[in-house]
Amino acid sequence: MSGTARVLLPLCASVLLAGCGSARKSEPLTQPVVLSDAAQRGEVLFMRHCNQCHPGGEGGLAPALNDKPFPGFLKRFQVRHGLGAMPAFSKDQLGDREVDDIVFYLAALKNQPPAR
Repeated sequence: MSGTARVLLPLCASVLLAGCGSARKSEPLTQPVVLSDAAQRGEVLFMRHCNQCHPGGEGGLAPALNDKPFPGFLKRFQVRHGLGAMPAFSKDQLGDREVDDIVFYLAALKNQPPAR
């Protein structure tokens, strides 16, 4: 088995297993999410490319994203390579900076405290 296969096989397996989890039913947000400039750009891109299947980062047609503990580089990998029903997004569709902005937006959603 090549070195690349040794790295990609466990990575793909972990992504597959994480996608099998149930959607988190989160509490409503207490206040508007405060977003950095990058996260604001990411929100626009997320709404255009991702929200249809992952509404607000929660489960819909696809698994929830807000409850996944994956680091940003794994999220970027999934966007670039796709998995299962998720399509791969080429650099022509989403540039590297745009993917980074989406990851920043998802981090902002995940870090927002729920309502009490």
